[in-house]
Amino acid sequence: MSTLEELPLSVEFAVSGMTCGACAARIQDRLNKIDGVEASVNYATETATVRTRFGIQTDELIQAVEEAGYGAALREADAPVGATEEEFAENLQALRNRLVTCALLTAPVFFFSMFESMQFQNWQWWALVFSAPVVTWGAWPFHRAAVMNLRHRATTMDTLISIGVVAAVAWSVWALLWGDAASSYGSMAGMSGMSHGSYHVYFEVAATVTVFILAGRYLEARAKRSAGNALRALLALGAHTAVVLENGVEREVDAKNLQVNDIIVVRPGEKIATDGVVIEGDSSIDMSMLTGESVPVDVVVGDAVTGATINLTGRLKVRVSRVGADTTFAHMAKLVREAQATKAPVQKLADKVSSIFVPVVLLISLVTLIAWFVVDGDATKAFTAAVAVLIIACPCALGLATPTALMVGSGRGAQLGIVIKGVDVLQSTRRIDTVVFDKTGTVTTGVMQLRNVVCAEGIERGDALRIIGALELASEHPIARAIAIAAQKEFGTLPDVQEFVSLTGMGARGVVEGVSVIVGHERLLQKELILIPGPLRTALADARAEGNTAVIAAWGGSARAVCVVADQPKSTSKEAIATLRAMGLAPVLLTGDNQATAMAIALQVGIEADDYHVRGGVLPDEKVAVIRELQDRGYAVAMVGDGVNDAAALAQADVGIAMGTGTDVAMQASDLTIVSGDIRLVADAIALSRATLRTIGANVFWAFAYNAAAIPLAASGKLNPMWAGLAMACSSVFVVMNSLRLRRVKLRHR
Repeated sequence: MSTLEELPLSVEFAVSGMTCGACAARIQDRLNKIDGVEASVNYATETATVRTRFGIQTDELIQAVEEAGYGAALREADAPVGATEEEFAENLQALRNRLVTCALLTAPVFFFSMFESMQFQNWQWWALVFSAPVVTWGAWPFHRAAVMNLRHRATTMDTLISIGVVAAVAWSVWALLWGDAASSYGSMAGMSGMSHGSYHVYFEVAATVTVFILAGRYLEARAKRSAGNALRALLALGAHTAVVLENGVEREVDAKNLQVNDIIVVRPGEKIATDGVVIEGDSSIDMSMLTGESVPVDVVVGDAVTGATINLTGRLKVRVSRVGADTTFAHMAKLVREAQATKAPVQKLADKVSSIFVPVVLLISLVTLIAWFVVDGDATKAFTAAVAVLIIACPCALGLATPTALMVGSGRGAQLGIVIKGVDVLQSTRRIDTVVFDKTGTVTTGVMQLRNVVCAEGIERGDALRIIGALELASEHPIARAIAIAAQKEFGTLPDVQEFVSLTGMGARGVVEGVSVIVGHERLLQKELILIPGPLRTALADARAEGNTAVIAAWGGSARAVCVVADQPKSTSKEAIATLRAMGLAPVLLTGDNQATAMAIALQVGIEADDYHVRGGVLPDEKVAVIRELQDRGYAVAMVGDGVNDAAALAQADVGIAMGTGTDVAMQASDLTIVSGDIRLVADAIALSRATLRTIGANVFWAFAYNAAAIPLAASGKLNPMWAGLAMACSSVFVVMNSLRLRRVKLRHR
C-alpha cells in the first residue's frame, strides 16, 4: 500500500522505539487526538491497531507516531507480530551481554566501596575505571530514552534512572578532582553529616543501579515475546502448498497463489489448503483445529471444507471458494490479533507517578542547592545536599519492585506447574469473577471412551464387545479406537479381521471369525435392510439424549448391540469447580459440542445446567462473542482452554488460562498456563497471581514511601550522599525480602 493511499477501516502498524507502557500510552493518546481515529497500542507486541474512517492517509498516522518520538510502518496482514524470531534472539542476546558485562565490572566497584578491608591507595580511581563502561555504555538505553523523553517534554522511569546515575557519577568525579576523596581510605568517611569536609565517591551507587535496572529489563524482554508467538503458532498451522488440478494434470503450487474456483486435490493425511467445496470423493475431516472436538466430520460431494483442517481417509477434489484474508483460518488469526490489541498494557504505577515524581525531585534538588548556598554560603554543603536528594530518589527499589516479585511468584508457580506470562495478567486477575471453561480437553479428557454396551436379547456383553472391538481395531476413527481400546483392556488379544472395508461417513465392515460384521451409524443398517429391535433403538435414543455418541453393530443379519462412547470429565474437574465456587467465582461451560452433551457434562462437574452457564454449539468467533458479551455486562472473565479454537477467546478474555496438555497456539495466546492440565490448579493460579500483585503493590508503596521520608532528610542536610546510597540499598533489600515471602504463600490445592 502506498503511503498516500487512503486506509481501510482497520489497519496495523509496527511501532519501534517503545521502552515502557508509558510509551504505548503516549502514542495511543497522540493517535486518538486525530479526528475519526480509534487506536490501541500494544507494548508487548509492539503494534498499533488503528480503526479509522476512510479519507485518513497513512502518512498522517505515521507522522503522529513520529512526532511522539517513535517509528511506525504498515504491517502486512500475514506479517509476524513484533520482531522476527531472529531479531528477538539477537536483541535478547545483546541485552544479556550488556547485563553480564556490567555485572562483572560492578562487582569489584561494590566491594572496593563497601568493605574497607579491600581498599588500597587510590582505589577510587580504579572504581572510576571499572564503573565508567557501566554508567556510559551499560546505562546508554536509559540515557537515550531520557533525552528522547525530554525532547517531548515527558518523564518516565528512564528519566529517574539517568538522572540518578549521572548525578552519582558527576559528584564522584568532582570529589576526585577537586575534593579529597582520593586521599580517603575509609568508605564511611563523612557519613555522619557534611561537616567533616571529607568526600565520598558514589560509583558503586551508579553502577549497581544500572545493573539492577538492566536485570529487570532483561526479565521483561523475555516475557514480552509471548503475545506475538500466539499468532506465529497459529499461522504455522496453515498449509504452505497445494496440489492444483489443471486439464487433468496435477501440479504443486504455493498455497498463497490459489485463486477462487481452482480445483485442488487433497490426499489422506494432507492439510486442506484453503476453504472450498467437495466436488469429488468422500472422507472424514479432522476439524479439531476449528471446533476443538475430537470426533471427525464426514464429508461428501457438496459439503464445505475449511482450510488448515486435515483430510483423514479418502481422496478429495475441492473447488476453492475463499482465499487469503477471506478464509476461515485467516479470520481466526485476525480474531487473535484483534483480541490481543484490545488488551492494552497496564500502566505501571511507577511510570504513572514518575511523571510527577521526577520533576518534583528535580525541583527539590534545585531548591536545596539554592537554599543551602544562600543560607550557609558553602558551595560544597549545598552541592552535597542537592546530590543527596537526587541519589535518595534514585529508583533502584522501584525498578526491583515488579521484577523481583514476578520472579519469585513465577518461580513458585513453576514449582506447582503454573506459568505466569507477565505482570499485566496480575492486574486483571484481581478483578476476575467469572471463569469460562472450554469442554473438550479442559473439563473433559478430550479422548473418547467406551461408556456402555447394550446388547440384544440372547447376546452376551463380553461376546459382543470382543467381536465389535476386533473389527474396530482395524479402523483409525476415534470412536472405533475407543471401542477397540476398551476391548483390548478386557480381553487382551482380539481376533483377526479379514476383508476390512471402511465405509466413509457410515462405519466399517469386515469378517471376524468367519462372520460378516458391520458397525456404524444406524443409517448403515437401514441401507443393509437390517431391522433394529426396540431395546437397541431405546439405547440409541438415550445416548443422544445424554449427549453421547452411539454406534450399532450387526452380524448374522440382525442388530446385536449398541456401543455408547463419550468424552469423560476429568477426575479432578468436579473438585476444581467446587473450589472456584468457594472463592466466589462463577463457572461457565463453553463448547463447540451440542447443547445436550454440554448440559450432561455440566451436571457431572457441578456447573449450573442452564442456558446462561452452559453454551453449546459455539464456533471460535462465537466463543469470542460470548466472552465479549460477559465483559459488556460488567464481568471480569477468565477463559480456560486448550485448543487452537480457543486461542482467540483466550486472547479476548481478561485473563487467558491454557492447559499445558493442549496446543501451543492456546498456550501462547494465554496469560497463564497450567502445565499438567489439572484444572484444580486454576484456583491456585488465580490465588498466586493475586498474591504476587499484592506483593508488587506493597513493594511499590514502600519504594515511594521511602523516598517521601528520606528526601526531606537529605534536603535538610542530615543525610549526606553516602547515607543516601546506603538507604537506597536498604530499600532494595526490603523489596527483595518482601518478594521472597511469596515462596510461602498458601494455596488451596496444596
